[in-house]
Amino acid sequence: MLKRTPLFERHQQLGGKLVEFGGWDMPVQYTSISAEHLAVRRAAGVFDIAHMGEVFVRGPAAGAFLNATLTNDTRKLAPGQGQYTLMCNERGGVVDDLYCYRTGETEFLLIINASRIADDVAWLTARHAAFPQRAEVTVQDVSDEWGAVAAQGPAVRGLMDGCFGGGQPSALRKNEMAAFQFAGAPVWIGCTGYTGEDGFEVVAPAASLGAIWDALIAAGCQPCGLGARDTLRTEACYPLYGHELDENSTPLEAGLGFFVALDKGEFTGRAALATQKANGVGKRCVAFKMTDKSAPPRPHYAIFHAGQKVGEVTSGTQSPSLNVGIGLGYVPPALAKADTALHIEIRGKLFPAVVVPKPIYRRPGA
Repeated sequence: MLKRTPLFERHQQLGGKLVEFGGWDMPVQYTSISAEHLAVRRAAGVFDIAHMGEVFVRGPAAGAFLNATLTNDTRKLAPGQGQYTLMCNERGGVVDDLYCYRTGETEFLLIINASRIADDVAWLTARHAAFPQRAEVTVQDVSDEWGAVAAQGPAVRGLMDGCFGGGQPSALRKNEMAAFQFAGAPVWIGCTGYTGEDGFEVVAPAASLGAIWDALIAAGCQPCGLGARDTLRTEACYPLYGHELDENSTPLEAGLGFFVALDKGEFTGRAALATQKANGVGKRCVAFKMTDKSAPPRPHYAIFHAGQKVGEVTSGTQSPSLNVGIGLGYVPPALAKADTALHIEIRGKLFPAVVVPKPIYRRPGA
């Protein structure tokens, strides 16, 4: 039996096409993926992200625990700030990528991937058991009691204040988070997202999500499904766990070295990552565009260079913003330079492509 978010009945009422995603019954689209994608690029869209997990880490040693467990430096976070980060195994492979918000002096909120909730909680629990100051830290999985929606797009900032009380969400800047209210219920709103647009993610008690969803739609957000979420994040070159990231790929190979603070002290996977940085990676995740008309590239399609198979597509789609096939994939480091000529095998035929800088699409003014 697939899991359902608190918004499941609303998706049915809106005519959402439901598909399985990470063990959840989720809407892939309501109208069309392209229309929903362009609504986010041009105006405002809202996504159900209540399938994702929420974990609170609290206590006097919470920051030290997370700094020993995550790749980024949590010491840089003041209360009300967040950062993208990763959890790695001892080999440097990615257990998950996540967002870490500091919601108080001794409290942090982790937003983790839906398909990794059980693995992440088990990993955090094991790290906690081995942490010397474990008596000063608690790890609480609240994924069943809390959920989230994402309001994304250039028009979103102008409609948030009318939906929430206790302050002005529109005053938040990138990676900032603060507490607000919705109909008397506490909510956390972060200026973050997975689309490459300006936007906000609203974390709230599960019982409040339906009314929050309704309010954002009434304010002007178009309901958007996982299909548009995927095309938007691919244009922005944001990784997806199970595609660009897994336990056999490292942040350095994925191009996420900026989020690995090797200078902060020991953390799980640091030794392997430091060695890899010194010696060089064996593969790199690149972005590419198709240069001839073709069907869209898809995950697991082979990548060729000079007649030889050199890698595999990890994400691929037809870009609604650019009207061209685009994708991400791993190739040898020597082929990771912009303008490198590649070919993608699509339905048994090779079609030309070229390596391009990340992101493939950048919003105006960003």
